[in-house]
Amino acid sequence: MEEKVLALLSEEFPEVDFESSDALVDDGILDSLTITGIIASLSMEFGITIPYEEIIEENFNSISGLAKMVERLQG
Repeated sequence: MEEKVLALLSEEFPEVDFESSDALVDDGILDSLTITGIIASLSMEFGITIPYEEIIEENFNSISGLAKMVERLQG
């Protein structure tokens, strides 16, 4: 799943180096607009709805966190 999420987000957001950081939110690499775009991309690609309570640093700080969230939401 990590590979799929990384491929999608690297294509959609080429200005963000998702592979080099595990603190994307904490280090200020992702801003609120980019996070909104990530939510939209993941929702459309994987057919999920990301509820407000899932929009936390832990889920958005790394590709691993994003992939785990997608897997969890896919049920």
